[in-house]
Amino acid sequence: MTRVWTVPVHDSTRVRDVRVATEEAGSHARLDAHRTAVAALVATELATNLLKHAGGGTVLINLVDRGVTDARGPAVQLAALDHGPGIPDVAEALRDGHTTSEASLGAGLGTCRRIADVFDLYSTRRGTVAVARVHQSPNPGPRQTHDTCAAGGINIPLARAEHSGDTWSLARSDSRTTLMLADGLGHGARAAHASDAAVEALHDTGHLPPDEILRLMNPALRPTRGAAVAVAQLDTDRGELAFAGVGNIGARLHTDGSWEHLVSHPGIVGAQFPATVPVRRLPWRPGSLLVLHSDGLPSRWVPPEDPGLLGHDPAVVAATVLRDASSAASPVRDDTCVAVLACERPAGRR
Repeated sequence: MTRVWTVPVHDSTRVRDVRVATEEAGSHARLDAHRTAVAALVATELATNLLKHAGGGTVLINLVDRGVTDARGPAVQLAALDHGPGIPDVAEALRDGHTTSEASLGAGLGTCRRIADVFDLYSTRRGTVAVARVHQSPNPGPRQTHDTCAAGGINIPLARAEHSGDTWSLARSDSRTTLMLADGLGHGARAAHASDAAVEALHDTGHLPPDEILRLMNPALRPTRGAAVAVAQLDTDRGELAFAGVGNIGARLHTDGSWEHLVSHPGIVGAQFPATVPVRRLPWRPGSLLVLHSDGLPSRWVPPEDPGLLGHDPAVVAATVLRDASSAASPVRDDTCVAVLACERPAGRR
């Protein structure tokens, strides 16, 4: 999951680079030839749109692990981010076959939405964020549009490195959904090894309370550099969110129209584990949304207030938070990961 492809798209030659990177990601995710071709087509259209309508942008290609995708297997996630003028008529842009670019393959965003397993787009005058996921196995049928919880995230390494030391994952057990974000110390493959060990530990312990998950994760990370880790566990039967963190992982909960900080405890999982790990419990109400992020995101980032954004796919929310917290003049200064947990996603989005 920590393998990331970051492709700036500022001229037509980079469209091919996006396609090649997507094909490589498909191989890593063990997609077959057809599913890889689907992902490559979607990626080509997203990159072409960046050039044609936004004057350029960035395509981030992440791998999504088994804890998030369930029976559909691993996925390739494509995120196109730009600071362009936005799409004036989103409905028209999403019409199947609509395209205005001579460089396009003629698929258009509407076709991308149809052939991808998940596709969502958010556009304002500040720019556009589009996210698509293509899974190892096709979508088995209609998805629930209520009474379910979904998570999504975005991961970008420092200086377009191959590996990010940050990662996120999800575990489900009965009525409990557990979101974790880990930041391995330092950068590169060794930092990624630490955060990957946290993911493996989560899949073994996700049925336990957050403080117990972290406590059992500590010996699993001792052979590694260690990591800052936060765990948020939502119990939908009780309508309660339990949060615990060790290290400098940021967390903000949106409930009843306002944002609240959730504070992690000082320490390092796998190296300097605290004697006690406080657990904070808060009510989870309809419309609540949780954002976890590593310290690559500026500490003074401004949470989004647009209710239209908060209703989108969690990965779109995460990508928008990442985009709006940085710029060409102030790029991310570390590996950066943002993960979002939300419930009751709107009907009509896949």
